[in-house]
This record gives sequence, C-alpha cells and structure tokens, in this order.
Amino acid sequence: GSVGGSGVTTYAENIGVMAVTKVYSTLVFVAAAVIAMLLGFSPKFGALIHTIPAPVIGGASIVVFGLIAVAGARIWVQNRVDLSQNGNLIMVAVTLVLGAGDFALTLGGFTLGGIGTATFGAILLNALLSRRLVDVPPPEVVHQEP
Repeated sequence: GSVGGSGVTTYAENIGVMAVTKVYSTLVFVAAAVIAMLLGFSPKFGALIHTIPAPVIGGASIVVFGLIAVAGARIWVQNRVDLSQNGNLIMVAVTLVLGAGDFALTLGGFTLGGIGTATFGAILLNALLSRRLVDVPPPEVVHQEP
C-alpha cells in the first residue's frame, strides 16, 4: 500500500478497481494507502470494522470481486477475443480455474499463489496455443461448370 497500490491486495485487483471506478491516478491510490495506514493505527477504527457481521463482509466481497471479474471480461469483449477458437477458450477456462481455485504452484522453495499460477498458466498457454502459420496462402476454391 505504501507505493501507490491498494493495501493488502494483488496487482490484478488494483487494475480491476481502476477499471471499475475509472480512476487511473496513482495519486488517488497513494492517498487511499496513506489513509488506510493511518486508520490501521487506530484501535477504535479496528474495533468498528470488527463489529461488521461476517455475512456483510462476505456479501461485499462477492460484489467487489464479481465487479473485478466482470471488468476483466469486459476487456475480452472490447478487444474482441474470439472465444469460438479452441485455443482462446482453453486459455480463458484454464486461467479462470487456476485463479479462482487459488491453485498454488511450488517450484523448489518458491511458491506462486492462485493469481501468480493463473498468470504463469496464461503466459505458457498463450505461447503454446497461439502459434500460427505465417505466409501460408489460403486455399483457392475453383468453381467448374458441370
């Protein structure tokens, strides 16, 4: 939070918040981070937050993360991603499941969480599935009279 992002969230969530609010100024996020840090030093504010029932926090979380997911889907729509192509469909499906399922990937002593694993999977699948033949002309259709 101290370097301009929303406190205690990942980069992908910051991008989602920016897309939903249409506020792209890092100054706003720096101000929000400073306010959040200052409120963190207030036991009374912590006690106030603690009085919010868990179902209310859960409901708010569903709305916020749902909005972030829809903002991501809007990016696909705006960029006209063709989900009728199997390669694109597989990339979207696998990365959504990896991220939403919070799949962890451990390599030696290094562990990637769900967002990192989904990002790694998307990059890998994009490299493997988006190879296209270059300079291959389409076949010509010849019509002959019977």
